Amino acid sequence: MAAGKILYAQSGGVSAVINATAAGVIETARDKGIPVYAARNGILGALREELIDTTKEAKANIAGLKHTPGGAFGSCRYKLKSLEQNRAEYERLIEVFKAHDIRTFLYNGGNDSADTANKVSKIGQALGYEVNCIGVPKTIDNDLVVTDNCPGFGSVAKYTAIAVREASLDVASMADTSTKVFIIEVMGRHAGWIAAAAGLAGNKAGDPPHIILFPENVFDPAAFLARVQATVEKVGYCTVVVSEGVKGADGKFLAESAETGARDAFGHAQLGGAAPVLAALVKEKLGYKYHWALPDYLQRSARHIAAKVDVEQAYAVGKKAVEYAHDGLNAVMPVIVRTSDEPYKWKIEAAPLDKIANHEKKMPKNFMSKDGFGITAAARRYLAPLILGEAPPPYGDDGLPLYVTLKNTAVPKKLKKFVPAK
Repeated sequence: MAAGKILYAQSGGVSAVINATAAGVIETARDKGIPVYAARNGILGALREELIDTTKEAKANIAGLKHTPGGAFGSCRYKLKSLEQNRAEYERLIEVFKAHDIRTFLYNGGNDSADTANKVSKIGQALGYEVNCIGVPKTIDNDLVVTDNCPGFGSVAKYTAIAVREASLDVASMADTSTKVFIIEVMGRHAGWIAAAAGLAGNKAGDPPHIILFPENVFDPAAFLARVQATVEKVGYCTVVVSEGVKGADGKFLAESAETGARDAFGHAQLGGAAPVLAALVKEKLGYKYHWALPDYLQRSARHIAAKVDVEQAYAVGKKAVEYAHDGLNAVMPVIVRTSDEPYKWKIEAAPLDKIANHEKKMPKNFMSKDGFGITAAARRYLAPLILGEAPPPYGDDGLPLYVTLKNTAVPKKLKKFVPAK
């Protein structure tokens, strides 16, 4: 890489292990003598010239990021338009990069972030300033193509499988006189990977979850209700896992009736929840007593129950990103390549960003059972290794995890305030 600094930024929804990636970046860069700045609140921090000097952080605090959830430097949902549509933003980025001698930009995020990283990778040549950009994978949705899996997903998968198993034991114990149907809604707007992970909670016929609803399948109310009734009559209760993005035959989200009307920075509708819609359907048509749960942020922030393999992979992609930058690579992403299922083995390789950006990996048909309500043996072989191992954080005398809070020392600004285009 050209002499200069690395700018690292976190993007989109955070995870239990994104800070482990940050630790991988910073520790590896320190070993190579490369200063790292972090952008406060993702790409917006770069545009606003709100930069953090990570060289001011103690070694122990950087190491502590490996077991601290959330986004240590702040994240955002903000998508850059094309150079033709908004040249001013790109000129501003170059202005900030020049002012602070930034020659490498590492953008840690999911699908939309990969698109942003790919765009930024091209601005140096277009605007006459040499800067390399490496996209760093992170998304609990597990929907990035090329990579076998995404850092952040394994821990959500583990949380979901455990939560479904534990809650189902609770429901089973009270089903005779209380709740007959328990519905848990998980994240996953277009891809059902998290919902599929719930299937790991059961090992044999009759084990919960009894029904999994994937966004890849069209929701059939009659078939759903028939399966719920049959399960309650046979097992005594029914555990349902539904992905937030499940749609009906009309192509509308099941949760659209509860939609808030708001949209995020990427234009995605803010849904009100599929679980309460299903619960109301069960109550109206079958009359069963129900409970529903929406783990929401809990599923992606549960660092105390993170999968060890997920932590290791998150750190590894951060480490590789710096190594790729040091070797002069541009417009690539360190991706995970599975080399063996049993025993589970993996490695990191570089993949072109233009093969990843604006693509989405959904659940393959052979991962879903023929009736559409469960996972197959092939899915289990893929999913099971990703939740392996425990990597608990250290605990204090008060019984709570010891997470780190960085100083996040601001880099003095050198430029005029940035005013975004309307």
